[in-house]
Amino acid sequence: MDPNQLTGSQTVGLALGSGAARGWAHIGVIHGLLERGIRPQVVCGSSMGAVVGGVYAAGALPSFEEWALRLDWRDLVGYFDLSMRGGLIKARRIFETMASALPDADIESLPCRFAAVATDLATGREVWIRRGKLFEALRASVALPGLVTPASQDGRWLVDGGLVNPVPVSLCRALGAQHVIAVDLNSTLLGRRFRAEAVPEEMAEDANEDPELEPASALRDSAFGRALGGALQDLAEELRHRLLGDDAEREVLPSVYEVMANSLNIMQMRISRSRMAGDPPDLLVTPRLADFGLLDFDRAEEAIAEGRRAVARALASVDTDLGSPA
Repeated sequence: MDPNQLTGSQTVGLALGSGAARGWAHIGVIHGLLERGIRPQVVCGSSMGAVVGGVYAAGALPSFEEWALRLDWRDLVGYFDLSMRGGLIKARRIFETMASALPDADIESLPCRFAAVATDLATGREVWIRRGKLFEALRASVALPGLVTPASQDGRWLVDGGLVNPVPVSLCRALGAQHVIAVDLNSTLLGRRFRAEAVPEEMAEDANEDPELEPASALRDSAFGRALGGALQDLAEELRHRLLGDDAEREVLPSVYEVMANSLNIMQMRISRSRMAGDPPDLLVTPRLADFGLLDFDRAEEAIAEGRRAVARALASVDTDLGSPA
């Protein structure tokens, strides 16, 4: 497509994909688009894509970005209250903090068309939330199964929209978008979770050769992600030895956290490819976030910077395809 169409009079939609902490990259994507004169009139999102998209649609992105950049692993430990029902984390505290940063507005009253995707836990159906309180829509869309407790809405238990539509291009078109920019956060994730903790050699080489990538020394998991993963692994080991005895053969197994995270990555990547093959966006933005874990929320600055770079790469690729200077 001609990039000039994105700055013309036709309606531009922005489909922001799921990806937990990788969703901070959406902030950088939005900045990158606005800096190039591309202002979406329709914004739709799944999971963290819904959160960032809803905040942008409500005009609250600057204060939300400031809060994200201030987060460190100590804040996260305080925000994530553990639960034994519905998910590992109730996330009541973090959602209360988020609610205080959002206007008490209905989706219908927002200056930009917005909708969030959630999943009906009982039926598996895709739920498009286009009306009602903004905060309630975001809370439902971000309820990652097994990690964050489901949200109750209209007599239904709703969970993460990434289960059914990780990059909601179709929802953007349903809301009237003539051109859709999609942001897929999960395209570079596979093949890394079960390696040794050291940076893979080929990833280090890529980081040294490509100036757009972070230095290899920056490729690490967050302290909070390591702590949670270690706690879950310790629990699994304790249960295993209680059941099988201390003499049970020890195998080098991935942690419960690693299994859950990589399983979600596989599922969302496959669903995204399938959905976008049938309904392709006009422009696809793919931030390089292979070194980010689900819970690396303390790395907003890195993700935002990569979101900006991803926009530049996507637009340069389109210019090259058209035969014009990048």
